[in-house]
Amino acid sequence: MLDYEAEAAHYDETHGGVPRAEAAAAAVLRLLPPGTGTLLDLACGTGLVTERLIRPRLRVYGADAAHAMLRVAGARLPGRAVRADARRLPLPDASVDAVCAVWLLHLVPYAEEIVAEAARVLRPGGVLVATVDKDAAHDVGSDIDALLRPHRATASASDDSARLTRHAAAHGLDPAPGTRFTGHGQGATPRGTANRLRRGHYAPWYRGDATATERLTAALAALPHQDRPRPEPRYPLAAFVRRG
Repeated sequence: MLDYEAEAAHYDETHGGVPRAEAAAAAVLRLLPPGTGTLLDLACGTGLVTERLIRPRLRVYGADAAHAMLRVAGARLPGRAVRADARRLPLPDASVDAVCAVWLLHLVPYAEEIVAEAARVLRPGGVLVATVDKDAAHDVGSDIDALLRPHRATASASDDSARLTRHAAAHGLDPAPGTRFTGHGQGATPRGTANRLRRGHYAPWYRGDATATERLTAALAALPHQDRPRPEPRYPLAAFVRRG
């Protein structure tokens, strides 16, 4: 996992910036039930997505565990950003209409605890919206993916959609129609992929030893157009409605 305290200063510019944030926010808003009045954005980071969720008659709050991220988010969400663990939110039961978790559940080994806590703070009829199958979405069928695919192991991902649907059901959340959005600025390049592979960036899904990594980086270096981005991923966004 990235060190989000250190990443805060340049996180937005290295993760798709405004175009990706706008696409994510628009997708979240499409899944909110009519009449949604309060929305909590978990792991809001710098607040770049969060501030784009704000609409008339929709009060939006952000929560994050990283101090540095919250310092940036606080400027975008004055009085509406709080430091909190997504497993222990400082909110009473049934107190919000919607919770969103964009690019969070794939990072942690305790996704079910986050789902359970979201279910606790949601009012009956409220919705949890979350990105799922994120790492799998990065396989866009490119020449890079053809090399990486034998080493991908995404079935055990903590944001696996089937697993999260089971977690949700166990905590009173029923599946609802989802959507997808484009990960602007996230198209992979051979050179960038090789660098990330060496740094262990793909540890959540990469299955390969040091010898395999050496062979893969050499194969990536032999691909044409080393700095030309391949197609951007389309991230799945799932929705789950609180029973009652």
